[in-house]
Amino acid sequence: MGHLEVNLLSGTHYADLMKRLEKSAASEAGFPERLTILRKERSMTQQGLADAVGLGISQVKRYEAGTSQPTLDVIRNLAQALRVSADELLFGAGERGPDEELRLQFEAVTRFTTEEKHVVKSVLEGMILQHEARRWAER
Repeated sequence: MGHLEVNLLSGTHYADLMKRLEKSAASEAGFPERLTILRKERSMTQQGLADAVGLGISQVKRYEAGTSQPTLDVIRNLAQALRVSADELLFGAGERGPDEELRLQFEAVTRFTTEEKHVVKSVLEGMILQHEARRWAER
């Protein structure tokens, strides 16, 4: 017979858990889902977001349904209205920036002098070109 474990969460713990799950879902979702999640996290209605950005509600509905893509200007305005970066709005976790294995190294590089940064950039560009050349040669 299987073992059944019951975990009772208080209202605040449950709410915290749901927020963490939503954030995780937002980082893994596509643009329409991230837009919807971010809007709801800020307790905004579709009409409220439309008003804040200067759009009609039907356009916001199309963005959230994934049937229409916003222009760069609209993305900028959406990000400002939702108080997030455009990257957070457009990209999921791992879609932008270095992976976890390299994140600390790249953060350390931000503290380098300008000259040291140029050296790192040159080395990286050389490695990337070498990698791409190998990939093309294997085709």
